[in-house]
Formats: sequence, structure tokens, C-alpha cells
Amino acid sequence: MCQQLTLWLSSADVEDTELAHIEKELCRLPEVNAARIVADDIGRPRELHILASADKSPKQIARDVQSVAMASFGMEIDHRIISVVQLDRSHLEPVVAPVGQARVSIGAISSEQRGMRNHARVTLRRGDDESVGLAEGSIAESSRNRAVAQATLEALRHIVPSAESADVEMAVLVPLGSREVAVVTLVFVVPPHEEIVSGSAIVRGGNEPEALARAVLDASNRRLQAPV
Repeated sequence: MCQQLTLWLSSADVEDTELAHIEKELCRLPEVNAARIVADDIGRPRELHILASADKSPKQIARDVQSVAMASFGMEIDHRIISVVQLDRSHLEPVVAPVGQARVSIGAISSEQRGMRNHARVTLRRGDDESVGLAEGSIAESSRNRAVAQATLEALRHIVPSAESADVEMAVLVPLGSREVAVVTLVFVVPPHEEIVSGSAIVRGGNEPEALARAVLDASNRRLQAPV
């Protein structure tokens, strides 16, 4: 069952990081499995797509979205377009790891600049298994962050094969009071559907790459339901 509504936000332009925060907050609603905000060319949200379970009516889910937007972000929503798609739970059943399986841990991380390119290398371990993921990008901050996240996910794919369906959507560092937090969003493809999950980790001792890697594992754990 799917009902079409319209979303209008009272704010003008909303940055990508803020959109990611809004999506993450909406995903905390029990019935919401995924949320995606589509922005126009100048960054203003123009669509909100919700993937939800059938536990509540689309109208009630839309009202819940309104309440979260107002309470958490002070955003006033005129409920005329939100795309609420409801799926049977079997579409998004988590992949369960065998009982007693060891957790994934971070072995080593490096993020090095070579000329105008940045090279990331992440080593993950699970028990006696060790896997290395590599990725590279430009030396731009956004590209460096994404490269670390991609390298982490690449290493995870060798240890947890079901992570093959995932890709990095966004990897950013955001201030939170006096601290800095790594926030990563992953896209899991469950044909013909997509599920967006997010993960976060506080930057400890100024080690931003380590926090980004932990954020990827946090996001993966939400979908895979494995001891990651």
C-alpha cells in the first residue's frame, strides 16, 4: 500500500549534512525502515520518500514524520507530498550471523596523501580471519572521508559476504558541541528495493579515519544484525 503526500519545509536551503541528520532521525521511528530526502539543484528539499512497515497507516506515518521534523529540527511541514511505501517485512529481513560468531574489529587504518590523491587502507579482523580494504580519491576532505569508508566496507565484504549488497552513500565529520562525530550512510540494495542505514562514532584522540571506520561498522551492524 502506498500513499502520496507532499512535503514543504519552512527552511530555505538545507545542507547535505543536515539532510542526513533528518533522515537518520526519521529512521528512528519504529515503522520506518528507510528515509530519503531529494533536494533540488540549490539544495532545497523537494521530496521525502519513506519505506515503512505495514504496522501503521500511511497517514499516521506522515503525521509522525511531521512531529519528528517539528520537534527535532523546528521544521514546519505542509503534509502534501511524502511518498510512503509500505512493504511486507520479508523484503527487509536482516541477515543473521551464526550464534557465537566473533565480532569484527579494526586492526589497522592508514590514510595517506600522495600528490593530489589520497590512499586509504583499512584492516579488519574477525577471529583468525583478516581482511584488507583499499580505496583512493582526491585530497579533498569529502573525498578523503569517503575513501576511508569505502576501504572499510571493502574489507568487510571479505569477512561478511552479505555486505556485498552495500555501498557508501555519504561519509562526513560533523561537530557536536565540543566534540566531532563521524557519520556514515550506506545503501543496501535488496532488489528491487534500496534501504538506507546510518552509523556514527565519536572521534577519539583526533583519529578521524578510525572514527569513520567505526561508523561504517555501526551502520553495517544495523542492517546485517551480525556481531560487527
